[in-house]
Amino acid sequence: MMAKRIPTILPDLSFEESLEITKIHSVAGVLPSNMPIITTRPFRAPHHTVSGVSLVGGGKIPKPGEISLAHYGVLFLDELPEFNKNTLEVLRGPLEDRNITISRVNATLTYPSNFMLIASMNPCPCGYYGSKEKECTCSEQAITRYIGKISGPLLDRIDIQIEVTPVKYQKLDSEEKTESSEEIRKRINKARKIQFERYKQYNIFSNAELTPKLIDKYCKLDKKGKQILQNSFEKLGLSARAYGRILKVSRTIADLDGKEEIDVNHLAEAIQYRSLDRKYWKT
Repeated sequence: MMAKRIPTILPDLSFEESLEITKIHSVAGVLPSNMPIITTRPFRAPHHTVSGVSLVGGGKIPKPGEISLAHYGVLFLDELPEFNKNTLEVLRGPLEDRNITISRVNATLTYPSNFMLIASMNPCPCGYYGSKEKECTCSEQAITRYIGKISGPLLDRIDIQIEVTPVKYQKLDSEEKTESSEEIRKRINKARKIQFERYKQYNIFSNAELTPKLIDKYCKLDKKGKQILQNSFEKLGLSARAYGRILKVSRTIADLDGKEEIDVNHLAEAIQYRSLDRKYWKT
């Protein structure tokens, strides 16, 4: 339910982004006849029985797959461990490179795949491992086998990892006013505008597209921040890939906060989003 609402708070598409999305959908033959140009961000949610070819693209005449149809939008994979493990592993390259190259006898084609991956899963087959509300009935072997379907390298490419606890009835019945999608979107559009202006000379749109060289330039930390990050790496056993992703998330949190520099609060929040794998995927 939360994943389906993500597109409602994503920043508005630029004209260049709309053209790219429209071209991909046209090549795939799925562009609606009454829509000459796509102006909303795509939301793709393939079933867990999807094949590798359908997910990344291919066929005798290579066509874009779900990851390209989700370009500049959202690819939602519900019940992640239910997907074929080999199918999931093909996501590793596109998540890193933001494109996919399909080679066939007749042709070799490269399609863009700059999408936001959102995935959901239970911590075990019964869904109650680690719960304070109900006891888990799964064996240790069943839990290990279940979460083991998600490899470390794939998990490492997911910037934000959040454990969602059950919602209490009192919260559902609360009359407390919540922030609307429109209000959140205004704040996100403001942050995206900051990023667009900052990176326009590099022809990129957001912090997510920063290269290691640009990370060093635009995601600088003060002495205290560097110490916090070093302590987190030693305590959590984070990878080199996680280093860049933490800094990019920190930069985004700072932009949402309207701050020019990344402070320790922004960094601490970003680090917090990288600790879930240490709870369930113990290494």
